Amino acid sequence: MVQRYQSPVRVYKYPFELVMAAYEKRFPTCPQIPVFLGSEVLRESRSPDGAVHVVERSCRLRVDAPRLLRKIAGVEHVVFVQTNVLNWKERTLLIEAHNETFANRVVVNEHCSYTVHPENEDWTCFEQSASLDIRSFFGFENALEKIAMKQYTANVKRGKEVIEHYLNELISQGTSHIPRWTPAPVREEDARNQAGPRDPGSLEAHGPSSALGPALEAVSMDGDKLDADYIERCLGHLTPMQESCLIQLRHWLQETHKGKIPKDEHILRFLRARDFHLDKAREMLCQSLSWRKQHQVDLLLQTWQPPALLEEFYAGGWHYQDIDGRPLYILRLGQMDTKGLMKAVGEEVLLRHVLSVNEEGQKRCEGSTRQLGRPISSWTCLLDLEGLNMRHLWRPGVKALLRMIEVVEDNYPETLGRLLIVRAPRVFPVLWTLISPFINENTRRKFLIYSGSNYQGPGGLVDYLDREVIPDFLGGESVCNVPEGGLVPKSLYMTEEEQEHADQLWQWSETYHSASVLRGAPHEVAVEILEGESVITWDFDILRGDVVFSLYHAKKVPRPGAREPGTRASGQLIDKGWVLGRDYSRVEAPLVCREGESIQGSHVTRWPGVYLLQWQMHSPPGGVACSLPGVDDVLTALHSPGPKCKLLYYYEVLASEDFRGSMSSLESCTSGFSQLSATTSSSSSGQSHSSSLVSR
Repeated sequence: MVQRYQSPVRVYKYPFELVMAAYEKRFPTCPQIPVFLGSEVLRESRSPDGAVHVVERSCRLRVDAPRLLRKIAGVEHVVFVQTNVLNWKERTLLIEAHNETFANRVVVNEHCSYTVHPENEDWTCFEQSASLDIRSFFGFENALEKIAMKQYTANVKRGKEVIEHYLNELISQGTSHIPRWTPAPVREEDARNQAGPRDPGSLEAHGPSSALGPALEAVSMDGDKLDADYIERCLGHLTPMQESCLIQLRHWLQETHKGKIPKDEHILRFLRARDFHLDKAREMLCQSLSWRKQHQVDLLLQTWQPPALLEEFYAGGWHYQDIDGRPLYILRLGQMDTKGLMKAVGEEVLLRHVLSVNEEGQKRCEGSTRQLGRPISSWTCLLDLEGLNMRHLWRPGVKALLRMIEVVEDNYPETLGRLLIVRAPRVFPVLWTLISPFINENTRRKFLIYSGSNYQGPGGLVDYLDREVIPDFLGGESVCNVPEGGLVPKSLYMTEEEQEHADQLWQWSETYHSASVLRGAPHEVAVEILEGESVITWDFDILRGDVVFSLYHAKKVPRPGAREPGTRASGQLIDKGWVLGRDYSRVEAPLVCREGESIQGSHVTRWPGVYLLQWQMHSPPGGVACSLPGVDDVLTALHSPGPKCKLLYYYEVLASEDFRGSMSSLESCTSGFSQLSATTSSSSSGQSHSSSLVSR
């Protein structure tokens, strides 16, 4: 497995020329980097105008490894070859290095760049990336990988400190400014010589970039990179490898995810939840992004308005901050009639309200970060259990609580900084036994439990909350406006029919249908059309794998049996005995849909009958290399015994004459058809017409 490292952009608040003078002081030896034993110049060349200076060095590095490993390897130091291309005119230094020792067993590549800051020409940016591929090493591959990555990341931080050391040394010696490069005057004879034929191998003939490999050219700055100061200021202190994981996951999302990219602090929470294991964090984040889209969670704070009954009887609310500046949420669970609330508003409403609390918590963390000037990524919850009794252990209520815990754990990791549980009664151990297995170990470590009045005095709430913030019902000085809860009158309970109807009303639960496509087992949806000219519209997202989408027409209804017009049957519907062209016909050309793409389309039907929307697995031609995987590629190996594709889809059937004016209807279904109007307006009257749009 190839290990990769990507640094953030590190900024030196000094001009490029001064930084280059400090950089040159590292050679031929550098006492500040003990593992660097020395270097020698192998080749050196300059362009005729002196603007480009290329140096190739051989560098010796001490092997910092256990004696046994050094003895087996038979070396005390390793040799790297470093190529530096310094362009004084463009003010860039591009560095490429690779190992010469054990090159047939271990491949190490490093790429670095010094460039001028895009917003301040008197500052210098530094960026580096590296890869390590251990093919074989006497059976010690894993040990060597750990040692190499540990040593490399330790030297990453040291490298910046060394440059700053030499900058300070230059300034203390009176060198605080170095003039920029200017071209020397060109004599008439030189001008004639330069105008003549050029050596194809010269630097000037090809320009400075031709002296570089493709990898060196790839390290040029772009406008959407993280710098180290921003990470420290807004996200907190991270180790070099933690920074690298954040940058790699962020870059992967930018390359493959077609929807809204999460904020950096949100990505970081998923990395922390999986101990910065990149693949595991990516899998968890991909699942969450799919869930957020399916349930329209990004719009929750703009669209959610809790029912009046919930505002009156739900005993929870925000209340200032804790002693560390985290937003504080108070939940008086013991005073809350969870059974009554479930019977009055339903489980879906309660879950939606809990999600809105978590969304609001993230928003408040961002506000606290801006207000305090330091990263605040989590909040504190004060859970008051006075009044907790067997009524709270009502089985459907506990089941709903476990579901909410699972949803929050999966989609809001590392957002709870601390949970202060006060006035825990004797029945609490029973509840804890039921719910604790569903709570992540990292989250459980943040729980502080106080029974009786132990929360008062030293070691209690005063260690985590300022006295003026402790609510009055716990003996503090602060008036708390959190609702007191109480029993929900049975007269407000919904009937069973109302409960079922209320659960069906929530748009987020069944707007999109999910489907899995296996090799040799396509997913098909049958839509029966009674009128000749109707419009079938569709909207689907490919979450995992590549699929081929087709639309067919059949005169007879495939299994299972007849349905109401416009309703659907799904699964594999086309009988294997059917013959294409005889029993059914293709009415839209197959469309290859790549992982991560969002497809919207429409088809104006020409004949009545049954139309079949089909998604089948796409197999790329042999030998074709795949590009970056899409958002759910990481789930394949973990969740299916064999190849499997996954998608979310939605479709609607409209009367043809109403289609052009039905955009408000389409948008109200959140199907993303806003691009269809231009396409549909080109359809010809009386003709079958279809279109599909791909959002990349």
